[in-house]
Amino acid sequence: MDKMNHSSAEAEAETIEPLRYLSKAEAAAIETELVKEYRFGHQQLIEIWGQACALAITKAYPLSSLAKKQPTVLVICGPDQNGSIGLVCARHLRMFEYEPTIYHPQRSSQSLHQDFTVQCEKMDIPFLSYLPTEVQLINDAYNLVIDAMLGPETECANIKEPYSGILVTLKQVKTPIASVDMPSGWDVEEPSQDGINPEVLISLTAPKKCAMSFSGKHFLAGRFLPYDIQKKYELNLPDYPGTDSLIEL
Repeated sequence: MDKMNHSSAEAEAETIEPLRYLSKAEAAAIETELVKEYRFGHQQLIEIWGQACALAITKAYPLSSLAKKQPTVLVICGPDQNGSIGLVCARHLRMFEYEPTIYHPQRSSQSLHQDFTVQCEKMDIPFLSYLPTEVQLINDAYNLVIDAMLGPETECANIKEPYSGILVTLKQVKTPIASVDMPSGWDVEEPSQDGINPEVLISLTAPKKCAMSFSGKHFLAGRFLPYDIQKKYELNLPDYPGTDSLIEL
């Protein structure tokens, strides 16, 4: 009897494969395949990811839980794709009755990025001209900081101003931080040594290897992925609840 139970437990253990954590190269390959083979547009992917990030924020920080009278959120956007995702996230948060403010120090010249910027401006979302270096001003003004600065394509050893300075500030703030896809300043494939310490991480498509050492609240937004890609890369994604587009890991 014991032998039978042991073998059935072994069989069950074999069927439940662990969630795959992606290397930088794998993450880039999946995105290229989505665009070239599956004909997902960049705008479409950024919209999916940005909305999912906003939904994750509503789950992690519901309006009713915010400490300040005004539901203020600071969204810090980088110059590349993560910055575009941050802009979309801010727009959706505005629709969800939050009050986002965007800090976007280096705007991209890409028309797609500019389109997302205009959409936020048309929603009357304010843009900061500079980020206060006095940390207490950020703590006093915002319930939450969303880090949408530096994605997997960034070399963490080569972070230049203004982002190196922003990271120094974010290491000191007491306001909770939620990071998009990976915490800015972390290496994609290594645990953080000296990076920022977000409370929440929202992984996009599949988690990156650095997230294996993340101990905070971790969401995954990857339900849109075609089954063939899931199978090809052995992602072993979890079952999403109901009709949700994201899941807490």
